[in-house]
Amino acid sequence: MRVVILGCGYVGLELGRQLRGDHDVVGVRRSADGIAAIEDAGFEGVQADVTDPDDLTTVPDADALVFAASSGGRGADAAREVYVDGLRTAIEAFGERDSPPERLVYTSSTGVYGDHGGDWVDESTPLEPTTEKTEVLAEAERIAREVAADHGIDGTVARFAGLYGPDRYRLERYLEGPVTEGYLNMVHREDAAGAVRYLLEEDLARDEVVLVVDDEPAPKWEFADWLAAECGVSEPPKRTKAERLDDPDLSEAARRRILTSKRCSNEYLRELGYEFAYPTYREGYREAVEAYRQTGH
Repeated sequence: MRVVILGCGYVGLELGRQLRGDHDVVGVRRSADGIAAIEDAGFEGVQADVTDPDDLTTVPDADALVFAASSGGRGADAAREVYVDGLRTAIEAFGERDSPPERLVYTSSTGVYGDHGGDWVDESTPLEPTTEKTEVLAEAERIAREVAADHGIDGTVARFAGLYGPDRYRLERYLEGPVTEGYLNMVHREDAAGAVRYLLEEDLARDEVVLVVDDEPAPKWEFADWLAAECGVSEPPKRTKAERLDDPDLSEAARRRILTSKRCSNEYLRELGYEFAYPTYREGYREAVEAYRQTGH
């Protein structure tokens, strides 16, 4: 199987590493530095912009496309350019080829759920995005399934919880605080990529949505105290949501994040047979904790 990873960044590089021994893998990035990172990871890289159909002609045919591009943390307009316009461009560019892909996996975000007051959500929960950016992500999910289907491609949405792992443990945020109450829904990078690999290799979840999140949504205060104990430091200061919301300098985006609370279920992914390398944060943060104990940071 040839897998083309469009936007081969944090998760895409790990996915390529996991697939490369058994499959033909091609990673696509816009920058020369991005291509160097792909080659360092041990598979082929092609420099192209996913929003440019002419650029995409340089990318070889694929049996499966994985769209994992990032808008670089910028605003809703940048997100729309990548996730909506870029995704549609990619689907049309590959779908109109003589040998179009059979499958597309689009990597989305649990941010599309909005606020559920700490209740559980799963694949059947209606989407209620609360920001312009998450509205864009919800629209992209529709494109990944409907526009792909128009081109004879089976679209799968892999809805990722908060990603963590090498270079993204963010220990200082939780060790130093203050930590605002709420839930953390997380998935280690290795499992985010591993779930996509599993769905492709086992030919599962065509034209479906799959929540990719670990076994245990964690109360932030509980997680921060566990992390402090493991690292051998004092528990961080904490704030209630009300205290945080009273901050006059709080941005509107931060306010919406604080008011958005949910617990994401991985029951369906488990039913499909995926086995987590890091089923909870306790396993997932072990490497970071050991490094902190050795270096103090």
